[in-house]
Amino acid sequence: MSAVTDDHALAAELAGTAGRILQGVREEIGFADSRLLKDTGDLRAHEYLMAALAERRPDDAILSEEGRASVAGKGATPPTANTADEVRLQADRVWIVDPLDGTREFSEEGRRDWAVHVALWEKGRLTAGAVALPAQGKTLVTDPAGATVVNVTGVEPLRVSEPAAGRLRIAVSRTRPPAFVQRLAETLDAKVELVPIGSAGAKISAVLLGEVDAYVHAGGQYEWDSAAPVAVALAAGAHASRIDGSEAVYNQKDPRLPDILVCHPVSASTLLTGIRDVSDALPE
Repeated sequence: MSAVTDDHALAAELAGTAGRILQGVREEIGFADSRLLKDTGDLRAHEYLMAALAERRPDDAILSEEGRASVAGKGATPPTANTADEVRLQADRVWIVDPLDGTREFSEEGRRDWAVHVALWEKGRLTAGAVALPAQGKTLVTDPAGATVVNVTGVEPLRVSEPAAGRLRIAVSRTRPPAFVQRLAETLDAKVELVPIGSAGAKISAVLLGEVDAYVHAGGQYEWDSAAPVAVALAAGAHASRIDGSEAVYNQKDPRLPDILVCHPVSASTLLTGIRDVSDALPE
């Protein structure tokens, strides 16, 4: 395989394997102690991804949610650290990963809306990415021709579908739905349904799989929450931007990236206009 094709395949492989590790952690620990389950899942998936990338892409930088100094107290042994900021910010290739997106859902028996994110940023843009949905048996992944979804029946092309006329299903947080999204729903000239879904990766995947029509979020996220899903969304023909319409920019010194909009391009103008109209409700 070419180097480019191999990056897509590697993202899918790593996300899928980390997902299987997490499924094993669920089976091993059970659901009685949610904190133990969350911490063990986070750290095992993180350590796998850090070791695999160090072996397979030793010259690339890594930014992982669990590689930050602020999470060093999760276990007796501090997690493997991210590439130092001064090195990462000068690197041409940076892997941006979330070893477990949706820890709350992961720790709740029967919930399927959690994910693993693996994305590659190169010289200013996302070039490869994979979102594994282990409990759903699916991995959404970029490829040179666009995007695909890998499941138990094989590999299928992935292309965002246009919403039905007069209807808009918007994915929102099941625990912290932004108040402004409710106001947005009331202003749109469509029948709007707010659909609670767990992790950011699961929400964006739901847009790409046609289960909802849009994901609108504001009020707190980081690069690892959206990098891989946005990479796949763009490859699948979706609109993906900040909620003011500007580009979502990655590999920054401050990894906070607090808001995102993902939808079919036909809905983007309507949603961005509606968001602007209720902007007084947005958090500072």
